[in-house]
Amino acid sequence: MQNQPIAKGVWPTMVTPFTDSNQVDYFALEQMVEWYIRQGVAGLFAVCQSSEMFFLTLEERASIAKFVVEKAKGRVQVIASGHISESIEDQVTELQAIAASGVQAVVLVSNRLAKQDESEEVWKRNAETLLSVVPDIAFGIYECPYPYKRLISPELLAWCESTGRFTFLKDTCCHTGHIEDKLNAVRGGGLNIYNANTATLLETLKIGVQGYSGIMANFHPDLYVWLTRHFEDQPERAEKLQHFLGMSSVIESQYYPVNAKYYLSLEGLPIGLHTRTKDHHLLTYSNRREVEQLFALTAEYRKLYEL
Repeated sequence: MQNQPIAKGVWPTMVTPFTDSNQVDYFALEQMVEWYIRQGVAGLFAVCQSSEMFFLTLEERASIAKFVVEKAKGRVQVIASGHISESIEDQVTELQAIAASGVQAVVLVSNRLAKQDESEEVWKRNAETLLSVVPDIAFGIYECPYPYKRLISPELLAWCESTGRFTFLKDTCCHTGHIEDKLNAVRGGGLNIYNANTATLLETLKIGVQGYSGIMANFHPDLYVWLTRHFEDQPERAEKLQHFLGMSSVIESQYYPVNAKYYLSLEGLPIGLHTRTKDHHLLTYSNRREVEQLFALTAEYRKLYEL
């Protein structure tokens, strides 16, 4: 099977909007898809931890993936994960449903293929099972930190590359040296690496990562788009922007994803603050002011970088 290459650039880990009655808000989701595309993103990671996939039914996960694909209308690529079960048998059912949604690639959550105390050989065997029963579609890997973070070694990544089925890695190791080892393991192949960590983003772009896929693309993706496109031809401006983005990214730890939804509402999107993972009422006055100040600073940087 020939996999279409995954586009280089920015891949937001999409949040899921909910109505006041705790249902998926598809009206808001459609507006979000349009907003992300206007910001110049390369693709959309539609079902992931930011989407609260562990708190969505399989029907909801598959429906969200299909909806995003349909609304993107081929303007950008769409990938999705969504296998949250413990047993490989149940994961097969989940991944087949996601594959049927029309996504560009099905993304495997690295911690679902082996328990924390199990070896990479166990991981490989389970991966081989999943690849065999979900044919004719590309795969990705997401080093999701929940319920535990399982980082992919360079050796295991090289094995994934050798199968010819993997095209995407969302890397969460947050260490430039480790990312370089992974890049060296797959150089020349069809597996692209996307850094989820802002603090190390610029230095990893310089050594060959293909883009960014992280939380902060729910706040100001256009600034990340500028960085991934111009870090080589405008290095001094890229360094300045990296400093702003790196410091801004500490807001990730300030009651996410509720704060991201608040930020998106400031962008004019019809999105409420409801989530299934946190009580949105606990977004404090101070949290809101932090988001508002980031929004104001983002506006200044958009002017500075002519966005």
